This record gives sequence, C-alpha cells and structure tokens, in this order.
Amino acid sequence: QVQLVESGGALVQPGESLTLSCVASGFTISSQYMYWLRQRPGKSLEWVSTIDPAGGSLYRPEVKGRFTLARDDTKNTVLLQMDSLNPDDTAMYYCADSWPGVNNMGQGTQVIVSS
Repeated sequence: QVQLVESGGALVQPGESLTLSCVASGFTISSQYMYWLRQRPGKSLEWVSTIDPAGGSLYRPEVKGRFTLARDDTKNTVLLQMDSLNPDDTAMYYCADSWPGVNNMGQGTQVIVSS
C-alpha cells in the first residue's frame, strides 16, 4: 500500500528556512518521479518541484534558487529545503507520486511565513 507522510512545516518569519520531509512506503522513490505541490490560501493546488529517478530537479519560477529538492534513498525520503521564505510561500505542502493528476498524495504539512 502506497503511503506518503509529510512533516517539517512550521510558522517562520520572512527570510528564514525550513526543510520539509516526505517519507514514502509501499514503493521505492528512487524508481520514479516525485513531486512537491502546495495549496496557498484561496488558491488551487499547484506544482512546486519535481525530482526524477536520476536525481535531476525542476522548480516553479517563484521558488527557483530558493528551494532545493533532494532525495535520501536510504530512508526512502524526499526533502524540500526552502530558503529565503516569504509570505507568498505560505501554504499547505504535499508530496505526490504523480502530477498533473494526483495518484497518491500525503496529508500535507503547513508552512506559514509571517512576521
């Protein structure tokens, strides 16, 4: 059974950093593309970043240069390092195993960026 569990969200001030984790079970993350998505207040679910089986990554323009996606294959975990956070990054963050069209997605972890 596929399960994705996100953690690491918090209330932080602008300019601070956070690392989100997504622990997967039921499959091996290194064998497929993995995605981070987010839903900002009042907005629809949107794509944030992708990591491919070779370890390559893509980012939406607003987060490129501030967010870094990595994978810890020993823990079957995907990590999203988020630096220089700003209020526009406030959202519920989810990891998923497909996009567009979500097949499996975790329960999410809340990130609030506010002074």
